Amino acid sequence: MSVSIDDVKYIAELARLKFAEGDLRQLANELNSILTYMEKLDELDTNEVEPMTHVLDVRNVFRKEGVARRITHDEALKNAPDADNEYFRVPKVIS
Repeated sequence: MSVSIDDVKYIAELARLKFAEGDLRQLANELNSILTYMEKLDELDTNEVEPMTHVLDVRNVFRKEGVARRITHDEALKNAPDADNEYFRVPKVIS
């Protein structure tokens, strides 16, 4: 498979990008070299390779879910610099 300049123009139009004519030729050449490399990778036998979701051996680092004690409304407002009976008071930011 090869990429023509018309293909690059079409892709650029979809992405709403504009390129000079010389840049279109360069992009077509670069895309073709990428596709050539991908074809070379297709020659490898990967039948014994197990699929993976990430290139690194990453493990889940999230904590276990569980019920935690929730603070009360009064506890939440206790350390507020300015509050009324129900809400935090903050300076007005919209004029």
